[in-house]
Amino acid sequence: MAGGGRINDEDVKAVRDAVPIDSVVSEYLQLKNAGGGNLKGLCPFHDEKSPSFQVSPAKGLFHCFGCQEGGDTITFVMKVDHLTFSEAVERLAAQAGITLRYEEGGYNPSHQRGERIRLIEAHRIAAQFYAEQLATSPEADTGRAFLAERGFDQAAAEHFNVGYSPQGWDHLTRYLRGKGFTDKEILTSGLAQEGRRGPIDRFRGRLMWPIRDIGGEVVGFGARKLYESDNGPKYLNTPDTPVYRKSQVLYGIDLAKKDIAKSSHAVVVEGYTDVMACHLAGVTTAIATCGTAFGGDHIKILRRLLMDNGTSRVIFTFDGDSAGQKAALRAFEDDQKFAAETYIAIAPDGMDPCELRLAKGDEAVAELVRPRTPLFEFALRQIVARYDLDTPAGRAAALDEAAPVVAKIKNVGAQHEVAVQLAGMLGILDTQFVVRRVAQIARWAR
Repeated sequence: MAGGGRINDEDVKAVRDAVPIDSVVSEYLQLKNAGGGNLKGLCPFHDEKSPSFQVSPAKGLFHCFGCQEGGDTITFVMKVDHLTFSEAVERLAAQAGITLRYEEGGYNPSHQRGERIRLIEAHRIAAQFYAEQLATSPEADTGRAFLAERGFDQAAAEHFNVGYSPQGWDHLTRYLRGKGFTDKEILTSGLAQEGRRGPIDRFRGRLMWPIRDIGGEVVGFGARKLYESDNGPKYLNTPDTPVYRKSQVLYGIDLAKKDIAKSSHAVVVEGYTDVMACHLAGVTTAIATCGTAFGGDHIKILRRLLMDNGTSRVIFTFDGDSAGQKAALRAFEDDQKFAAETYIAIAPDGMDPCELRLAKGDEAVAELVRPRTPLFEFALRQIVARYDLDTPAGRAAALDEAAPVVAKIKNVGAQHEVAVQLAGMLGILDTQFVVRRVAQIARWAR
């Protein structure tokens, strides 16, 4: 809460008038024309399949006919980003370039602004600090070499705001203190951790990728090890903090969201360099999870951007390893609708998009995300491949394992179709037998 008192009412009104509600809302979800000067989209506050979330630019209001949430621009920002009233006004004021006045007791000193705004500010400054190090510091040669070997020049590094954390104990910590941040704020932000003699930098001697939320604010970092002497993990991420939840962030979402919404396509890759390679190759809908498996919260973020219009496509690329496959198969458990729109692309020779771009150029990366094997088909092939289909016993055992997967498909038409496909894969000529078997398991499950 802003401590210097209440924000002047006129200023609140000025902020409300200055920032059009549709431009704020479309940062988070796709809006389509709803007639009568209104716009509509999928509500960000509850799960829905058809858009009942309306925005009226003329009135500056939003309303969801599904969950009854409604209000003005400030309410929307408060709810969608979990901010207090003052924080939401401060964020919108910053966007509009309005200086706020605070009642009783003059201008509000910065240390009394909301915690979230302070932590975001610390991250913004840290990202600048790291980027400057990468661009100018002699020590960052290792980082520049790492990027160059993977086909990324200085312009690419700047586009993604990649940086370098110096090797000393507390370069960033000292820098942030100089900018007026307290040790408590620096520790809470996850940028530092407790050392023996006070806070030390969490990230030292690593290549740094800033991770932004969907609104474009830096909320954390992914850091790649560069030196043999570093005995930490290959990739180190910001721990969960008041502004960073790893299960809810997608790397590259700030750059990809507009094109994902426009094209109703998203490409999920495995690492930061893969996102860079895809975007530079013109696949601007690429995103990645940050040091965690792809899960239900990630699906929610994507579903909001994709809109359910039957043409949505989510393409997972991964080398044929089992971790990536598990991640994709979990889409079954999490969200049937999502699973139905999910496709798998496996690169030739198990190359990731970054390696592919280096070896065969941009066109090969664009090509990779074109061929699409439906997730269902891929999942079944994985299972079936483990059995000897030349024997009746092998075919029966494969059917035993595969049928329950097909039975999980909720849409009856799709279930039937995939069951027919399964019969073909198994080489069982009596298709109806397989279809009946799947239907029976589905009934039991219900």
